[in-house]
Amino acid sequence: MSKSSDVVVIGAGVFGAWTAYHLRRAGRSVTLIDAYGAGNSRSSSGGESRVLRAGYGSQEIYSRWALQSFDQWQRLFHDAKQDLFVKTGVLWLGRENDTLTDATIRTLQRLGVRIEQLSRRDLEQRYAQFDFGPITRGVLEPESGVLLARRAVQIIVQEAVRRGVQYRIDAVASPPAANRLEFVETNGRERVTGGSFVFACGPWLPKLFPVLLGPLLQITRQEVFFFGAAPGDRQFSPPAMPTWVDFHEGVYGVPDIEGRGFKIGLDRHGPPYDPDHGDRLPSSLGLLGARTFLAARIPALREAKLLEAKVCQYSNTPNGDLLLDKHPDFDNVWLAGGGSGHGFKHGPAVGEYLTGLVTGTSAADPRFTLVSKRTERQRTVF
Repeated sequence: MSKSSDVVVIGAGVFGAWTAYHLRRAGRSVTLIDAYGAGNSRSSSGGESRVLRAGYGSQEIYSRWALQSFDQWQRLFHDAKQDLFVKTGVLWLGRENDTLTDATIRTLQRLGVRIEQLSRRDLEQRYAQFDFGPITRGVLEPESGVLLARRAVQIIVQEAVRRGVQYRIDAVASPPAANRLEFVETNGRERVTGGSFVFACGPWLPKLFPVLLGPLLQITRQEVFFFGAAPGDRQFSPPAMPTWVDFHEGVYGVPDIEGRGFKIGLDRHGPPYDPDHGDRLPSSLGLLGARTFLAARIPALREAKLLEAKVCQYSNTPNGDLLLDKHPDFDNVWLAGGGSGHGFKHGPAVGEYLTGLVTGTSAADPRFTLVSKRTERQRTVF
């Protein structure tokens, strides 16, 4: 039996790491456990880059959380003396009657976020790398950009440990049904006791709680591809090329950062996926989709060399809202997941929110609860 902590956090991805950090700052003793280690390649918080944007259509709480989290990321990087944010700007590619773009403009203006509204002519003059096709306008968030994800997660874990969080790499078994959880058992049959437990396991949540979360969380296989520009060609690197999103097409792009290549991410939900045993080789169909998009929108990269490809996973709730709630069968267990492809940027805010729930200093927001999640698959948060 290991030494008891006030709170045991299972999962050292962006949600779990920031939760452990904030709980420790709130004076709680914390044990943080991860099966493969912080920032590992199997995790949804792994990989080299994640987009940090403020725009969320009319979903103002996510814009607020993104801004709140950005400040915390910046303070973390300052304290750690490592700058892991690249200010590329984030460009929304919109169409004439695009309600998502319209709502984003209104929300960001209301929050005082600096944006630039660009006409089709503005886009063509500023970003000649694109063939804009049906795109008629753009919205640029000039202060937004890219987080270097893997290292960012590892640094928050390091900072949490420096503040006294106990960190270990181990796997835990699914907890037994009970009114109160006293311990989690590792694969080595060691029991880790605690007063409260936070399961922030991303795509592993349905494995640990199959009856409750199996029907609710859909784990999908996602692919990203990195393409190389011609030697000496800097038009696909910042500041010439911004990060961009085209939600109508279900595609986003990140400029060449640290020489990794121009990144294309396919945001449309892929097939069901097992994060432990699923194939992590890119598919020919996915590569064809990425190349087809490049040929249509960024023709200079039509035949660019593929430098790297990665398979990750989304953990999707029915409507895209995050899942941050107490387990209905336990009075001391909280669940954190359902990033749905957009959760990484909100890690600091999620950690603060969960700390408030666990310590009893703040009330739950109904939109993040289990009850609020509908069974139909209708994504409303992008």
